[in-house]
Amino acid sequence: MTQVATPTPSESPSRRQVLRTLGLLGLGATVTSCAPGLLNLSSLAGMPAASVDAAVLNFALNLEYLEGAFYAAATGRLAEIQALGGNAEIRLPANFRPVPFQSGDIRDFANELATDEIAHVKFLIQTITALGGTPVARPALDLGGAFEMAARAASAGRIQGFNPFLNDLFFLHGAYIFEDVGVSAYKGASPLINDDRPGGVLEQAAGILAVEGYHAGAIRSMLYDRRNEEAAAGLTVAAVTKAISDFRDLADGPRDKDQGITEPIRPGDANIVLSDANAVAFSRLPREVLNIVYLAPGAPRGGFFPAGVNGVIR
Repeated sequence: MTQVATPTPSESPSRRQVLRTLGLLGLGATVTSCAPGLLNLSSLAGMPAASVDAAVLNFALNLEYLEGAFYAAATGRLAEIQALGGNAEIRLPANFRPVPFQSGDIRDFANELATDEIAHVKFLIQTITALGGTPVARPALDLGGAFEMAARAASAGRIQGFNPFLNDLFFLHGAYIFEDVGVSAYKGASPLINDDRPGGVLEQAAGILAVEGYHAGAIRSMLYDRRNEEAAAGLTVAAVTKAISDFRDLADGPRDKDQGITEPIRPGDANIVLSDANAVAFSRLPREVLNIVYLAPGAPRGGFFPAGVNGVIR
């Protein structure tokens, strides 16, 4: 990553700075655009229960396509995700190549992540079909410019040219952008699911949520171990992860639902496990999730989904 400024390691962008950068990047107006009216799910009204469940899982399928594509690209397995869900474009950085992992442990973990997320895509496709629904096609995905834009917004313009495929540490930061969001998305969608029988849709979704939680915790732990390293000129890993968390928190709406790896509730603790004061994971409604992955409050498309997500909930 190249820098346009060199703040001290303890410095991180304020919420005002992040908001200013959102405006500079043309990513939308203000957080107030994420009003409750934008969080309604009226598109589900009057639908049969199984159709609602299929619609919720299709929303999740969009996110799994994104995660699957990122990890597959990072590990040189992009063909595995390209074989699923259609032929929509997957944009990659210029002169793309898979991550040249230096750590065998991180390489092996990245492959595990890719295997898990590709399995989630296949499982959701099968489950939606079994419900009588039609799995959504893989939407167009941006794994190049969207990462760069997210990094600029999160750092108030300090980080330029971010490429999560460049090395092990940047890969972990790219994964960090997604995984906490996936956990909150599954938890936030759980009240919308009707099939709560043993072995039903809710139980299976809870199983995916648990796996996403394991992923997020492992990534946060790896980054915490390296929290004092310089991730870029003048920015430690702790500062960058806090900036990303602040950006996600600002983009999703007015309620605090995010924390960096060194922002514990009780001083002296780590903050590897992201949770509220009751040690309960945060929930995000679909619109709040879209605000983050579109990189703009209230936007209809953009960011990692240049043409938007597919399905009823969009």
